[in-house]
Amino acid sequence: MSFRVQPTPAARPNRCQLFGPGSNTKLFPKMAASAADVINLDLEDSVAPADKPQARRNIIQASHEIDWGNKYLSVRINALDTPYWYRDVVELLEEGSERIDQIMIPKVGCAEDVYAVDALITAIETAKGRTKKVSLEVIIESAAGIAHVEEIAASSPRLQAMSLGAADFAASMGMATTGIGGTQENYYMLREGQQYWSDPWHWAQAAIVAACRTHGILPVDGPFGDFSDDAGFIAQAKRSATLGMVGKWAIHPKQIALANEVFTPSEEAVNEAREILAAMEEAKASGAGATVYKGRLVDIASIRQAEVIVRQAEMIAG
Repeated sequence: MSFRVQPTPAARPNRCQLFGPGSNTKLFPKMAASAADVINLDLEDSVAPADKPQARRNIIQASHEIDWGNKYLSVRINALDTPYWYRDVVELLEEGSERIDQIMIPKVGCAEDVYAVDALITAIETAKGRTKKVSLEVIIESAAGIAHVEEIAASSPRLQAMSLGAADFAASMGMATTGIGGTQENYYMLREGQQYWSDPWHWAQAAIVAACRTHGILPVDGPFGDFSDDAGFIAQAKRSATLGMVGKWAIHPKQIALANEVFTPSEEAVNEAREILAAMEEAKASGAGATVYKGRLVDIASIRQAEVIVRQAEMIAG
């Protein structure tokens, strides 16, 4: 074990991030009333260039007027290679209410991208006397982003979460697919004439999880494009959860319940985790470093695994 203690991520539920365009104000009350943990109001891909100024104004007004309850309110700004992003940040934080919790930065390719946004936010907060510090989430959606993923994860104390943006990532990597997430038809192996499909996103997700866990950041899976395929969404989400991701995007309201179900520990899993912790307490009291639970060995590493599940359940319940 390294003497550097692994930082603890932000203690907030992040099972589902619901996206909606800033240009469609009719969606805002529905998003606020949804069961999503995080609301992402979008200024980027879902908003046409001509509509971006009005979309900013819509979000600013909504930050003052809509009751967002206990939602974590995030705004996805435009990418740093566009002429829009700095106005997004300036107008949102100079005119928007302190109800805005987070700025999401798309297409981050290096730590300097995060620094640029952080510096602008810091200047605005100081100038305007904002009392709440805005957090950051970044989206890894390029070859450069995944190549520099650890330095990005370490780039700013504001950084709380990191997502994988599958569509732009696939394009940047030159992947032969038009699907957004999920199993890809031609990504298979043959054994005795039978096709077996594996997960083309696995390695990128694992790299993101490792970087995030090293630096105390929440790792989040991005969109699943086919919102008519509930089973496909659930399968993708379960793979992500197994790898250590804490949640997933919803690009359609029907995906909210699916994400919440997958990323909420089941009652059975929580009870088993508590029983493992109790069994290990008994073992420690007798001077043992390990014990047997339901026919399998549990030890100090098992405690850490069980504590993750229990903490997650308690945080969601709270």
